[in-house]
Amino acid sequence: MQKISNELRILESKGNLRKIPSIDYKIDGKIIIDGVEYVNFASNDYLGISTKQDLIDEFLTNYNLPLSSASARLLSGSSSEFKELEITVANLFNKEACLIFNTGYQCNLGVISALNGKGDVVFSDKLNHASIIDGMRLSEGDFIRYKHFDYEHLEQMLASKREQYKRAIIVSESVFSMDGDVVNLDKLIELKNKYNCLLMIDEAHAFCAYGETLAGITRDKDVDIITATFGKAVGSFGAFCIANNDIISYLVNKARSFIFSTSIPPINIAWSNWLLTEKRGYLETRKKLLEKISLETHALLNTEGTHIIPVVIGSNEETLKVADKLKSMGYYIPAIRPPTVPEGTSRLRLSLTADTKIEDVKKVLSF
Repeated sequence: MQKISNELRILESKGNLRKIPSIDYKIDGKIIIDGVEYVNFASNDYLGISTKQDLIDEFLTNYNLPLSSASARLLSGSSSEFKELEITVANLFNKEACLIFNTGYQCNLGVISALNGKGDVVFSDKLNHASIIDGMRLSEGDFIRYKHFDYEHLEQMLASKREQYKRAIIVSESVFSMDGDVVNLDKLIELKNKYNCLLMIDEAHAFCAYGETLAGITRDKDVDIITATFGKAVGSFGAFCIANNDIISYLVNKARSFIFSTSIPPINIAWSNWLLTEKRGYLETRKKLLEKISLETHALLNTEGTHIIPVVIGSNEETLKVADKLKSMGYYIPAIRPPTVPEGTSRLRLSLTADTKIEDVKKVLSF
């Protein structure tokens, strides 16, 4: 216990001690914490779906489904709702098959640890999400991390290491969660074909929020494995992996985070499918609104980018001070610190949603 207490004191002294906020509720771009209302710049609910009570009421008048699955899908925890959603998502991305996981973390963890076996290797972007890193660590294969967006470095690694392994997988996010920058997908496709690799793209922050369609940037592209979540722009819960039939069948049999997890309640699955089918037009309208807000924001900054805007400050102490000051002004923008981001790059992460008001963006950026 003494060791744990000491480590907690060290975290606090470095400005890295985290505490769970006491959130009362969230609605339409606002968050209420301990009875105080703030403008919410910390949400991944990019289309502002999850707090729309009229939408929820409409869904609940038409669906009366179990609130628990009580089992893993390979036992008794599956139902027709799962298969319907998997077909919807596979069709959306124009791919053969889909498999639903409980969370984005479990999805990446299960996919990578299953596919990267002995004698295999993963080439991973240095800034990929922790779920990807942990999947590599849990796998029996090797992994090599290339410098963020440095495709020359990636090719050097492929040229020198690829032939030493049976299967190789290049893994990258599409829209990166902490920087909001976008992968050069065409370059990764070129390299994966040149060096006989599989290509896996995590669309968590792009699905339904970025790209020409709701399907992020990978639809109709030569990408072998796509992962994403329903828990961000879709305003729901759960995650999925899309690939060909053989890979999905392999994951059903080998992905431990799928095999040994009680599945999501059918009502959540039906909610996701309803939004992506019956309410697809509504999602597309909200996406256009998000794009408008993003364009206006980047016009203020004289930059190009996505709905994720990093404001890199550097030290933990200074970042916490700025976050506290903005909170006193009514803006909830938590400080993002290591290990979420590299040392020395602590930042505020402005997360734009379809409910964001450009006036609030102006006030924050002028601070």
